[in-house]
Amino acid sequence: MKYTKLGNTDLTISRICMGCMGFGDPTTGQHSWTLNEAESRDIIRYGLESGINFYDTAIAYQNGSSERYVGRALRKMAKRDEVVVATKFLPRTQEQISNGISGKQAIDTSLELSLRNLGMDYIDLYIYHIWDYNTPIIDVLEALHHAKQAGKIREIGISNCYAWQLAKANALAEREGLTQFVSVQSHYNLIMREDERELFGLCAADDIAMTPYSALASGRLARPSDVHTKRAVEDAYAKGKYDKTAEQDHIIIERVANLANRHQVSMTEISLAWLLTKVASPVVGATQKHHIDGATNAVNLTLGETDIRYLEECYQPHSLSGIMLQNTPKTKDNIQVWTR
Repeated sequence: MKYTKLGNTDLTISRICMGCMGFGDPTTGQHSWTLNEAESRDIIRYGLESGINFYDTAIAYQNGSSERYVGRALRKMAKRDEVVVATKFLPRTQEQISNGISGKQAIDTSLELSLRNLGMDYIDLYIYHIWDYNTPIIDVLEALHHAKQAGKIREIGISNCYAWQLAKANALAEREGLTQFVSVQSHYNLIMREDERELFGLCAADDIAMTPYSALASGRLARPSDVHTKRAVEDAYAKGKYDKTAEQDHIIIERVANLANRHQVSMTEISLAWLLTKVASPVVGATQKHHIDGATNAVNLTLGETDIRYLEECYQPHSLSGIMLQNTPKTKDNIQVWTR
């Protein structure tokens, strides 16, 4: 395993981040394909043995059971200061808004619950999971800054945002003397490269770490198109992100397979080796040990310029999908002002 700093922070992270959405009670929450606690613990142990020190979960994953599984496993198998734990909080619910719960109150409540779920005194990277168009960003920034001053979080990140949102949020934080976002977790992989238009330039200029999710396009970049896993069949959200572009994506997936055959490695290794030339630490979901093997092997695989060009040259623009499509308001009337 190789390691790097998370942007301009002191946090040392493995070049592979273990995505923990696949861990959690399969009888609750959105997904039926998640691993139970014993199975999750085995995968986390194998990840630690493979040198992965960066673990990403969220309070939304399987009603908090992912956080509980991850927390119990890491507390038992690793020293706290040797792992970097990231989790995420959601926007205010309509019920909270109706009941007069402020943005700060909602974040404080979510943070305390995540800390209890994880069984930890602090969170290394606390991530704004989805942009809250009903809450001024200044409220979010003030709540996170207060939590950092209190020692409950070390750094803050953001997920599922536009470049202009991240730029304005950090500019506002700098102006007001508040904590800035140091990382961004977006939807980025070989068949979804829209962030190269704006977000890449911003992150490079401001030394903001990129830790993208869906690194393997929900498995599509890890297997031939005619091979279907349980998640591929049952995960309606993943299907919604990629089914509309399946034809144009198929060309790239076939090129991944061809290159994997040429190098005598797995498709996972090719896909992630390409991604590692672009970002700090991709979030890679793992529910089997060979998923971890493929990810860790990718860290040591070097692709030449010809290989990279071969993978990239057939890409066609994609429209919004997934959380970004669902969450973006249709009119300006839905957007709260930046400052109160």
